[in-house]
Formats: sequence, C-alpha cells, structure tokens
Amino acid sequence: MSPLREIKLGAIAVCVAVALAGCGKEAPQPEAKKDAAAAPEPQALVRIGHAAPLTGGIAHLGKDNENGARLAIEQANAKGITIDGRKVRFELLAEDDEAKPDRGPIIAQKFADAKVAGVVGHLNSGVTIPASAVYSQAGIPMISGSATNPKLTEQGFKNIFRVVGRDDQQGPAIASYLAAQFKPKTVAVIDDATAYGEGLANEVEKTLKAAGVTVLAREKGTDKTADWKAVLTKIKGRNPDVVFYGGMDATGGPLLKQGRELGLKAVFAFGDGGCTDKMSELAGEKNAEGMVCSQAGIPVQAASKEFLQNYKAKFNIDPILYSPFTYDAANLLIAAMQQANSVDPAKYLATLAGIKFKGASGAIEFDDKGDRKDAEMTIFTMKAGKIEPVAIVKSGKTTAFDAYLKAQAEADATASAPAAPAGAPGADPSKPAEPAKDAAK
Repeated sequence: MSPLREIKLGAIAVCVAVALAGCGKEAPQPEAKKDAAAAPEPQALVRIGHAAPLTGGIAHLGKDNENGARLAIEQANAKGITIDGRKVRFELLAEDDEAKPDRGPIIAQKFADAKVAGVVGHLNSGVTIPASAVYSQAGIPMISGSATNPKLTEQGFKNIFRVVGRDDQQGPAIASYLAAQFKPKTVAVIDDATAYGEGLANEVEKTLKAAGVTVLAREKGTDKTADWKAVLTKIKGRNPDVVFYGGMDATGGPLLKQGRELGLKAVFAFGDGGCTDKMSELAGEKNAEGMVCSQAGIPVQAASKEFLQNYKAKFNIDPILYSPFTYDAANLLIAAMQQANSVDPAKYLATLAGIKFKGASGAIEFDDKGDRKDAEMTIFTMKAGKIEPVAIVKSGKTTAFDAYLKAQAEADATASAPAAPAGAPGADPSKPAEPAKDAAK
C-alpha cells in the first residue's frame, strides 16, 4: 500500500470516529427522565354499587332510588374530586334485585367481587337484610335510603347504615295519627308477608292496641297478590273503621280498589310502600281519595330546592319517594372518603359512622347502630290524585306540615345569613363580627 493511500485511509477512519463522536462536539445526552414523584397520578376509578328492583311491580320506585344515587355520582364527577392526591372518577354499578330476598346476597357478592368502595341500597327490607350479611363479611359500607325494618341495624354490623327512620318509629306515628284523627273502634290489619310489610303491620297493631283500639285477627296476602276479594269480604263482615295494609303500592292499589268495589267505607291507610301518587292510578282516583299513609322521613316536597331542581333537569320527571335519601346516601359515602382522604372502606368507615352531614333530606348523623338520629316521619293524605303531606312527626311531637316548612325555612335563613359586620346598625360595637355560619355543616 502506498504512503498516500495509507494517509487517505487514516483520514477516513478519523472522520468516521469524529462523526460518531459528534464531529468533535459533546454528544447529546438523552433527556433526563422527569421526577416520577412530580408526574400526575393517573385518575382513580372508584365504584359505588346500587341495587333496587328495576323490573316488576315496583320498578318505578327502584328507578327513582337509582336516579338519586346516579345524580349524586354525576355531580361528584363534575367537581373533579381529589382524594389522597389523586383525581377520582366515580362509577355507579346498578343492579336489579327484582325485590327478591334471594337476589340480595347474590348481588352483594357481585359487588364484593367488583371491589366496590360502598353500596347504596337495597330498596326493600326483605332484600336488604340478607344482603347486609354479605356486605358485613366483605367489609363494604352499605347505606339504605328506604329499608325500614328494625332488624337491619339490630344485627350488630358496624358497616350497615340507613338514612330513613325505622318501622318501630313509622308504625307508631301512623297508628297514633289514625287513633287521634279518626278515633276508630275497630281496625283491620293486613300485610304482604314480607319483612317490610309484616314488620310495619306489627308496629301499627301494637300501638293501636295500646291505645285501646280493637284490632281484628291479622289477614295476609303476598307481595304478588292481585285478588284480595276473599280477604276483604271476610273483613267487611266485621265492619272496621280503618283498614291498614303493610305492603307496596303495586299490591296496595288493587286492595284499595277492590275494597271500595265491595262497599267498604273504612278509611284505608298504608305505610311508605303504599304512599305514592301511583295509588290513585292503581285504585282509581275516586277510590283513593282520602286514603292516609306515612313515610319514614321527610316528604319529597320538603327536600332541598337544589336537589328538586337538579333531579327534574336531569331526568325530566319529579322525584317519587326515596330518591332524596339515596342521593344523600351516595353523597355520604363520597363525603366520608374525602374526609378520611381514602377510598379504602377499612379506612373511611369510622369517618362515615361519625359523620355530620347536611343533605337534601336535612341534617344527618348516625347512632351507634347505624340508624339516622332523630328521623322525621311524615303523614300524608290523598287529594285529587296526589298524596299531600299533612303532618310531620319528630321526637314524638306532631307538627302540621305548613308549620314545619315555615320553621325549617326560618332555621335555614338564620344559618345562611351573614353576621352583621362590626359597626353596622344593630351590631354590638364592643364585640367583633362573627364569621357567617357554613350552612353545609
């Protein structure tokens, strides 16, 4: 090889080496990875279960309950809630329990397998009670917005709650109202043989007997009974002044209709399951006129205006019965997670048990059993196809509904009014102005 060729080859080798090294410049270093701790955490998905009958005779009530929970979930997502440093998106898992007791545990296990953080439901006591054992074993907090049988919270489960009153509060409330208002000598009591219907009927019977009213031997049907004529014919022979039915509107409506067709002149009375406008449709407006019923909580009309407006805007219908309570139940789960800064049921459960919350249905606190403290009961009557609240029973005291609304409005106005600033007319100049009270507390 000639010297000239050696020089050329050497030059080429040097150029290649320089090129690989960046032509004499410092090679660019790969971009440093960003601090992982500074990177935003991915959005956390938190599932909340809801179960109620979405098919069958009381599907309208089940859907109303679901709507309340769904509205709360969607509003929470719109706020962009952050828990434990992560943005959270809530998802409602809705299941149809068909109002069947054996479906309750099946759905509860399904929710447990899906690792839901909490459950709103179920609607019926007879479904909620067996389901609650599964939720207890799984450690999942459950809040019912409509199950009223006392047994639900008498089982000793620490993760089971309800935001409505109990039948041993509702039964005495409606029974006492009937005794005071109509002064009956004889009352017939019928139930649908469910945990809810029978339990409520027992409480009504107990209170009436204590008031010196004669109560006829108990008559029974089922939650599927359509033909009540045999039962009603038997009752008619005893000429009762009042007929009380423990059951839902799907069976209570036909009972009332057939009673009137047989010529029964008695006052017909129902618990919350039969306390809906649909009773007028099922029984006929004329037949339903003047019926009396109760609800284990405030009436829909007394729910917060914000809830009523948002519900109507979202679903294009008015709420029926317990949707303010399922709305509150879902919001209670979310509020407890926020306060505990965790979506882990084991970590937020204690916070939920001790929470103080202002919801669509009023101020909510739980006692050591998981029941709502000092729950209201409402008495209604049917007028021109609509149930209208006539009285609120709270702490054993009965207040006319109009008077109750007035008192609530005054209390809300006082709670939300800003304090007078120092030096303002009427303010004590010797005292500093107090900050405005937070109405949400």
